[in-house]
Amino acid sequence: MTTRTGSASLVIATRWFGAKTSELAAVLDVPALHVYESVSSTLDVAHQLAAEGAAAGTLILAEEQTEGRGRNGATWQSARGSGIWLTMIGRPRSAEVVDVLALRVGIRASQVLDRFTSEPVRLKWPNDLWLSSGKLGGILAEARWRGDRPEWLALGMGINLVSPNAMTGASLVPGTPADEVLAELVPAIRAAMTATGPLTPAELKEFATRDLAAGRRFRMPLAGIARGISVNGELVVETPEGTRAVRAGSLVLEDA
Repeated sequence: MTTRTGSASLVIATRWFGAKTSELAAVLDVPALHVYESVSSTLDVAHQLAAEGAAAGTLILAEEQTEGRGRNGATWQSARGSGIWLTMIGRPRSAEVVDVLALRVGIRASQVLDRFTSEPVRLKWPNDLWLSSGKLGGILAEARWRGDRPEWLALGMGINLVSPNAMTGASLVPGTPADEVLAELVPAIRAAMTATGPLTPAELKEFATRDLAAGRRFRMPLAGIARGISVNGELVVETPEGTRAVRAGSLVLEDA
């Protein structure tokens, strides 16, 4: 079956990693589930569906992304069968949740993914999931605004089932069933997307236990030493001139 989203023609998948999409929909208990064989990016599909009125919690899955993306225009390899590529639509009532959403999802997702990895998942500000062997996954939150309030959010996530680079990448334990991961991951994402307000003390504590950069020197987005994050999702940086909070940028460690 083929449908059109925007200017692209998309083939609807009846199975995802062998699981019937009808059975997945029942297990995941989301308002709507859209599964495709191949898309440019699940984020692109989510924005089109949201513009057409899709409900909060609507989930988009793809077996392959041809133009998967990360922050600041970076690409994300999304070969068929090599990872979990998803986006969920949110409709927040306030703007304050946008800045902390990727971190909030990362905190909850890491707790879930620990069960499918050989070691605890680490968090790298502002939106990456890591293992000692490299990057395991990434999270990207994109908002569309009406005035000063978000009309909707598209929360994209990619998790490697197979490492795209044997030397610098990471993945879940080989043979991990993708549908089992998804069944535990989706409720965690939905809970994070419906949470309100700044990061809580419990969330800050959990991030601190997983903080890949804690106490380490880095050269971007600002030279200094990482001292955790603020309740608003800012990176707290110790510099010779004093402590500063950084709202945006990519973290580049000196010893990386």
